[in-house]
Amino acid sequence: MTSAPVSPSRGRRSLPGGRNFGLLTAAAIITGLGANGALIAAAFAVLESGGDAADVGLVAAARTAPLVLFLLIGGAVADRLPRHRVMVAANTLNCLSQAVFAWLVLTGSAELWHMMVLTALCGTGQAFFGPASEGMLMSSVDGERAARAFALFRMSMHGAAIGGAALGGAMIAAMNPGWVLAVDAAAFAVAGSLRAFLDVSHIPTRVPGGGLLADLREGWQEVVTRPWLWAVVLQFSVVVAVVGAAEAVYGPLVARDELGGARPWGFALAAFGVGTLGGALLMMRWKPRRLLLAGTLCVFPLALPSAGLAIPLPVAGLCAVMFVTGVAIEVFGVSWMTALHQEIPEEKLSRVAAYDWFGSVAMVPLATAAAGPVETLVGRSTALWGCAALIVLVTGGVLLVPDVRNLTRRSEVKKISLPEPARGSADAEGAVGGLG
Repeated sequence: MTSAPVSPSRGRRSLPGGRNFGLLTAAAIITGLGANGALIAAAFAVLESGGDAADVGLVAAARTAPLVLFLLIGGAVADRLPRHRVMVAANTLNCLSQAVFAWLVLTGSAELWHMMVLTALCGTGQAFFGPASEGMLMSSVDGERAARAFALFRMSMHGAAIGGAALGGAMIAAMNPGWVLAVDAAAFAVAGSLRAFLDVSHIPTRVPGGGLLADLREGWQEVVTRPWLWAVVLQFSVVVAVVGAAEAVYGPLVARDELGGARPWGFALAAFGVGTLGGALLMMRWKPRRLLLAGTLCVFPLALPSAGLAIPLPVAGLCAVMFVTGVAIEVFGVSWMTALHQEIPEEKLSRVAAYDWFGSVAMVPLATAAAGPVETLVGRSTALWGCAALIVLVTGGVLLVPDVRNLTRRSEVKKISLPEPARGSADAEGAVGGLG
């Protein structure tokens, strides 16, 4: 393996604002607008078909289970096949499953098992799409402007999420939730069409490997040989699970019992969304030299919502806490993406992203399932203080890892490793091992 700098023509294509980045951002906005409304629509579709809260939970679990099951495979496939084709195939699956879901709901023939199977197909598509998308995004930006590009991309996604949830809620109030699902299906179709036009000529040709299992082992080795990487993945396996339990289970209960109902909790979640936009805007300008030190310090505020719910804070205080948390998580998110982009070889980006995602979601079902029994055992306030303490504990532990404290931003343009026979001739059709 030798290294060759990115050529000027390739650099122009991959800078923020270039063709690939524009297509990826536009497609992410479109699917974000559709998907966030569809999550609300799916829950109301279950309820309007005669289901109860347990049935809503079953449909939500049906989406999560295949995501956990297929995520690592999705990462390996995304580093083996052209990334844009994996993304388009996943969008096609999501489009078809949501279209059938919409048709069943609109015709009044949707049964619980129908909805579980169709949402499971959506989760499967996401398991393959996520690693491919992250690898494609990271391979489409270079140099000092990478962090700014990641911040802009994340800000666009968060804005679409807020707008999609608001639009979906308004549509559900005015019409059958099946129409929101139909809009989501159309959004996947449009986004998949945009992603089909991604230019992958800048991605080097892959040398065929030893199979899917060998690819997974290579990705695992990339993780375990980098202390900063596995430490943060382990940290977030706890942090995401704890935050998920606090915000998905305890938050609505506290809002109902202490704050006056669902509306205050909705305000708090909206404040978090606004905070993420502010954090992404901040990271478009701020470039901390010690990437992971800055990012990890900003994980500590994620303990604040659990503590605020444990007290509980009045609505205004809880909204302020959620806003600060949104800003902080974006500082971490952009710093983390920049570190992965800087340190991980391009041909392994999707596999590493898959292990990262897997670590973040694997414990969420367990934590949310345990939240109720833990509350019964120790009380809600104690459980929430325990959530806050766990976040502080694991984050403090990560700061003990020298590589987390010392990893610094590099200013040079990232180089792409090319196989010797393929230097300068990366062919999109033969990009065996890439997601795009």
